[in-house]
Amino acid sequence: MRTVSIVTGLCLFLLTVALMEGFAYAAHRWIMHGPGWFLHKSHHRPRLGNWELNDLYAAIFAVPSIILLLGGVQLDWWPGCAWIGAGIAAYGAIYFGFHDWIVHQRLPGRFVARSTYMKRIVQAHRLHHVVETKHGTVSFGFLIAPKPEKLKAELAKRNRAGVREPR
Repeated sequence: MRTVSIVTGLCLFLLTVALMEGFAYAAHRWIMHGPGWFLHKSHHRPRLGNWELNDLYAAIFAVPSIILLLGGVQLDWWPGCAWIGAGIAAYGAIYFGFHDWIVHQRLPGRFVARSTYMKRIVQAHRLHHVVETKHGTVSFGFLIAPKPEKLKAELAKRNRAGVREPR
């Protein structure tokens, strides 16, 4: 039975969580706002129930994590695969907590952002959602975001193309 040290495993785990922000940015910008818009557009419209087509992305992005965890724990793959799979799952949990609970309030219990960091992240994501169309939006990251002033200036520079009317 092959093993990796706890230190190596934790490093792989933390590195994976950190790198997932880059993956999430790229997937959001070039897949979800590209060929995957047919699923993601449901997320830029008012939700009519508990679920939206965009929720399928959670299942799609969970597959690599599940495979790596299975391989690293049960199938005698390199044990680092399990740590990487766990890092992907941890990022998914962080994303769920941030995106679905804090920003979109899809769970009971209201979170009020008080820290400068959380206010910036929440506002950046809300500015992303003022655009209803596939193109022209800003801020594709989830845990790292530009300052809201910069995002507002970018939307203004684009003549607010695709920006929804106030409700």
